[in-house]
Amino acid sequence: MSTAAVPRSHRTTTRSWTVVGRWMLGFLGFPIGGLVAMSTVGAIDSTAAALAGGALTGVVIGAAQSLASPPLPRLPWIAATTIGLSVGLAIGATAVDFDTSLRSLAFQGAISGVAIGVAQTLVLARSTSISTWRAVAWAPFLAMCWATGWAITTSAGVDVESQYTVFGATGALVVTGLTAILPLALRRR
Repeated sequence: MSTAAVPRSHRTTTRSWTVVGRWMLGFLGFPIGGLVAMSTVGAIDSTAAALAGGALTGVVIGAAQSLASPPLPRLPWIAATTIGLSVGLAIGATAVDFDTSLRSLAFQGAISGVAIGVAQTLVLARSTSISTWRAVAWAPFLAMCWATGWAITTSAGVDVESQYTVFGATGALVVTGLTAILPLALRRR
């Protein structure tokens, strides 16, 4: 069957699912980045550990996301994610005194998410065709997503007392699913 014979709405829907499917593969950056940081830095029990662990995790997450969504500029996206998570995790974990309660991790997640979001917003505004208002909305949206990721991971019974840099796979799947609006918006431009 030729492309002309397939209704345009069906082709658009199929492409949208392909874009979302690729983005969902980027979820692997979360557990891999967390494992790299845990094996290198260990528990996030100090500001220095949070800075270093956040940077290591951020590199892996940024790389996975930029590979999963080709419109994202690879090196700027990796740098933004690295800086954002390093700074955000250091501020967030220190602010909650490295506590691992649900409330503390959700707050830490919101701080990490907003820091990553601000850094990534600069990349989106400068390097993509996303509108300014959508780019600016990214930081508060990411704050909500990261708080949700930590809440889901904690509620699922993951050993959060080990003081990981990032939430577990269950939280990562939800966050990746929520943030799939980004590659869809990039594709529509």
